[in-house]
Amino acid sequence: MSNLTGRAKTWALGLKLHDPNVFESFEILKSRLKETFKPPRSEFRARSALLRRQQDKRARHAYAHHLRYLASGVTDNPVADHTPIDVFIYDLVDGLVETYMFREDFHTLEKRL
Repeated sequence: MSNLTGRAKTWALGLKLHDPNVFESFEILKSRLKETFKPPRSEFRARSALLRRQQDKRARHAYAHHLRYLASGVTDNPVADHTPIDVFIYDLVDGLVETYMFREDFHTLEKRL
């Protein structure tokens, strides 16, 4: 709890004041923080943003970084491993790189990059 700041720290200390054993483990603290401070339907938003993502005018590196960021936002019901790979390849603009990516068999997004 020492790393919490602002509203989260005030919230946690208030709960701890009423019940000193409210957070028996770190997992309980994490789940309670999620329940309290996670925006509604944030995972749905991250998943839908991931699935409709396009490279547009971004550099390939920036596009891959953004896909990683969106995939990390889907935590409760994770996206299948191949989904970010499929999205990444489908929306690539560079023809030669796209052709190479389709021919090779990579199992993770990191190996493709």
